[in-house]
This record gives sequence, C-alpha cells and structure tokens, in this order.
Amino acid sequence: MRPPYSPARRRAFTCSLPKYTTGLFGTSPHAVSWIFPPHLDYNRPGYSIMMELHMTNQELADVFDRIANLMKIQGEMVFKIRAYERAAETLRALGEEASAIAARGELTSVPGIGKAIAEKIEELLQTGRLGFLERLEEEVPPSLLELLKVPGVGPKKVALFWKECNILTLDDLKKAAEEGRLRSLPGMGEKSEASILAGIASLAQRSRRMTLGRAWEAAQRWLGWLRSQAGVERAEPAGSLRRWKETIGDLDLVIAHRDPVALMQAFTSHPEVARTLGQGENKSSIELRDGARIQLWAQPPESFGALWQYATGSKDHNVRLRELAQKKGLSLSERGLLDEAGNLRRIADEADLYAALGLEWIPPELREDRGEIEAAARHALPRLVTLEDIRADLHCHTTWSDGVSTIEEMARAAIQHGYHVLAITDHSSYMGIVGGMKPEDLPRQKAEIAAVQQKLGDQILLLQGAEVDIRSDGVMDYPDEVLASLDLVIASLHTSLRQPREQITARLLNAIRNPHVDIIAHPTGRLLPDRSGADLDWQAVFAALQEHGTALEINASPSRLDADDAHTRYAASLGIPIVINTDAHAPGGLHEMRFGVAVARRAWLEAPRVINTWETHRLLDWLKQRGKR
Repeated sequence: MRPPYSPARRRAFTCSLPKYTTGLFGTSPHAVSWIFPPHLDYNRPGYSIMMELHMTNQELADVFDRIANLMKIQGEMVFKIRAYERAAETLRALGEEASAIAARGELTSVPGIGKAIAEKIEELLQTGRLGFLERLEEEVPPSLLELLKVPGVGPKKVALFWKECNILTLDDLKKAAEEGRLRSLPGMGEKSEASILAGIASLAQRSRRMTLGRAWEAAQRWLGWLRSQAGVERAEPAGSLRRWKETIGDLDLVIAHRDPVALMQAFTSHPEVARTLGQGENKSSIELRDGARIQLWAQPPESFGALWQYATGSKDHNVRLRELAQKKGLSLSERGLLDEAGNLRRIADEADLYAALGLEWIPPELREDRGEIEAAARHALPRLVTLEDIRADLHCHTTWSDGVSTIEEMARAAIQHGYHVLAITDHSSYMGIVGGMKPEDLPRQKAEIAAVQQKLGDQILLLQGAEVDIRSDGVMDYPDEVLASLDLVIASLHTSLRQPREQITARLLNAIRNPHVDIIAHPTGRLLPDRSGADLDWQAVFAALQEHGTALEINASPSRLDADDAHTRYAASLGIPIVINTDAHAPGGLHEMRFGVAVARRAWLEAPRVINTWETHRLLDWLKQRGKR
C-alpha cells in the first residue's frame, strides 16, 4: 500500500534572488539560470520558484529528466517516460537556446519535441514553473529522487522501498538497512542490504566536481564575459580544464590586463557570486551560488605566457619545470624567469618559456609528469591526434532506438562535421527502456539506410551497425547469424555493473572473443562524475583485445569518457585498435567528439592509432578482414 503522502505536506517557498543572478551553468552572467537553486532543498516535497527566468537548455533538460525519473518510480508506461527522456536529450544537444526557438514559435519543428513537450517548455520559460511536474510531485514524493543517487538503486527498488517500507529519504533508507528491514523484500537479501549501506556511505565521499563538458561550457560563457570587459587583452582557460581532465573542480581562468584592479572588483562583485574567497590585484577567487568556485589570474600581456603556463599546471609538471629552471640559476613564477641578479624576464608566449628551459612546447594534455619533460628535452613528443583528423563516427543512435533524430538527420549532421563515414548503431532490445531493435526490425532499418544513402550519394558512407548488449549472463543480445549480417557490431555493458570482478570480466571477454564483435564500447559503464564503473580485470581484457584485434572505444560523451586516458594509453602500446566515438543521440551530440579527442591526446595518441582517422578504404579493409563489408 502507498504510504500516507498528502499534498498538505508540500512546502512552497519563494526565492528572492537578484534579477540578474545566475548559476555556473547559466547562458551568460546576465540571466537567471537555476530554476531549482542547488543551495535550496529542492528534493523536499514541493517547491515554487518565483523569479524572472532565462532558462538554459541544460536546465530545461534537467526538468524533463526529473519528470522521467519520477514517472519511473511511479511505474508509468515506458513510451511516456521515453518521451521526456528524449526531450531532455534533444534540449542538451540543441545548438541554439530553446528560448530563442520558442520566441520564433518554432519549438515543434525541432525533432523530438512534439506539441505537448513544446507547451511545457513554453510554460517553464514564461513562468519558471510547470503545473504537470507539481501535480506529479503530489503523487510521488520528490525526496525519493535522492535515493536514485545510491549505486545499484534504480527506480523499481525506490518504488519498492517507498510502497513497502514508507521510505522517503536517504536517512529513512539508511535506517531501514541498518535495522535489517530491507532484506526480506522481494529481490533483496543481506548482501543487497549491505551494498546499499556501502552505497550510501560512498555518497558522502562524492565531490562537487563537474563533468568536463559542463565545465567547458561554463568556461566559454565566463570567458565571453571577461573578453567583453574593458582592458582585457586576452582571456583563456587554465588549470585542469585546459589539461582536459575528465572532471573539473575549480575553474581557473587567466587574463592579460595591464591594470586589473577594477576588473577584479567587477569579478568579485558579480551578482552570481555568493562569497568572495580572496581578492588581490592579480588574483581573485569566488564561490558561486551553486557552490562552484572560480579563480581568476591576471598579468600584463608581456607576462601572459608565464602566467598561462603556471596556472595550467599540473602541480607535478610545474615542480619539474622549476627544478630545470633552478639548474640554470633561474626562478620560475607566474611573472616569468628571475635570474640570480634579480633581473626578471617576462614571457609573453608559453613556447618561449619552454624553449628557455631547453624544451619543446608541451601540449597541455600531456602536462602530468608522465614522461613529457624527458620527451620534450629529446624533441620526441608525439604528434597528437586532433579533432580535424577525425573522419568517421562509428557509434550513434537514431529514432530506431533511443535517439531523437532520424537516420537522415544524423547523416546530414555528420556531413556538416566533415565526416566520410557514419555508423548507425542503435541499441538491441535487451534494455526495454531504450526501445531497442529486435532482430526482425533490422531489415527495415537497413532499407531506410539504403534509401538515405541513395539520397545523399557519395557525400558520406552509411554503415548499418548495432550496439548490442552483453547480457547479465554473458550472452550477446543478438544471435551470431544476426551479428554476422551487420556492417559493424559494438558490444557494451549496461546492466549488472556491480557483479564481482571475475563474473563481469568474463562477460566482457565473451564479447571480445565473439568473431562478429568489432568494438567494445564504454568498457566500464561508468557515469561521471560520481558513478564508478565495473571492476574489470584489465590485464585479461587487454590480452583478449590484443589477441582478437577488437577495437577499444573512447566514448566521447562527457558523462563517460570511457575508456580513460591511462587504460587507452596502455592499450595503444599493445597495438590494440582505438576508436573515438560520440555515442550521439542527436545531431548536437556529434559536437562532443572534442572531449573524446582530448582523452586520446592525454593518452599520447597519434592519429594513425585511431581507426576513425583512417581513410575510408582503410577502414573498410579493416572491417573486411574482420568478416564485415
């Protein structure tokens, strides 16, 4: 029986923030961005934010994700849930703000946004509220959403805990597990109960780190603001963002400015700032209303190169550079190089700083003290792969599964990116929630691909592939004869990621050894910044990949970036083929290729090591050797 939950328990409040307040992920420092400000307890029953809003696509998408999750807990029909999930995916992938599209009255022209979704978007943009969501929260306590953060706890379990044990919060769940009240529930036991307690404990260790994608977008907006300020001659990202690390803590930004005092005051007094952590003539730190922190560094243009290098890091890399400087009788700082006589050599360009230390310029992605100093001294750094080297994307989804765009729409978007090949790799049907394809659907999809191919001619080559689930028992979701009929097969883990190392590794090895599997996608199944991936025996995985010549994917989605740079670098050293794919579910997702390329660069990869940089004939030859095409 559903536990007592009355609308009377709903708690509405008004948030009176300055007119131009925004969060880190706002579209500009001049628009209110958080409809659900993180410093408010928006998981408590009910909320009502009354303010003048300019909601970004990300924030609109978050609302629809929230609806989808509540509906999953409620047990709503899958097709209804997918409508909201697709709306969220579409909004995140849009190249233009939904508010601008709405102003033109063209929301329904966007693939994946029908009349009902468009009306909800307009309601959010106009009022900052959504009646449908408020009514849904009268039926499903929104506090249940925090239970979904616990590793291994999905919507079905949340609903079970709520309806059978009257569990509404994380504290309720923890108490029930500690008292042994969960183990007797269907599908539960002592191990499951212990796993939930461990998962709750892990939540306390989670940081407020951002995904690389969100940090990158935020930095672009703040850099745009800085570049518009008087006296700023240059503004660039630094720190871990410039090194393209997979998650980002504080944002570091650097500017060239001859007299930054007024600019620092404008920075620390910006309406978005919750508090100033430090303010000086050349460096200031702020904490935003959403808890994110930004450090702004300034030097005159003639010292900008030294500052940029210093603020980029990493700490270990900079320690090595200071040691080299000291051996030459120099002291290195963000201002430049100081000799023993006290003469300061200001450095405007990073390359000049490295040259002064006897090194070739080192790309930021390599600055982790992993051998780059020694290689630069020998002038033996790799010629790293670039975004311009990419000729194909071999992993994308369409409306045949959980994508929001048609085959033709994805193909035309790939052409705009300059790609020569696009593989259509919709999901198999194992995960019902994604609306995957059954074997009998494949001939109809193949016919559509052929029709689109004929329409587009030689502008691009379309391949029919599939992302096929490795089931929890290790069996591929399609039989071998179906796999053999496809141009390309991707195998991936999506479920039962918490299985013991031997068991989940065996599942992956079974896929690698299948002669019809060409690529292993996002091997660990992690979701950044907080969901860890499967505990794989990587040595066994590498050995199998090497033996069978199966490619390892770098999934470019900022929420995955899987395989990571360390595993990718080792795999490439063994001669294992590497592929960088976006896993795009809409045309906008193809833009995320930059993040996958960044992982490859951090892995020291040159273009020839990445199969989707190859000429089309070489890629097809590789597939032919594997029994495809």
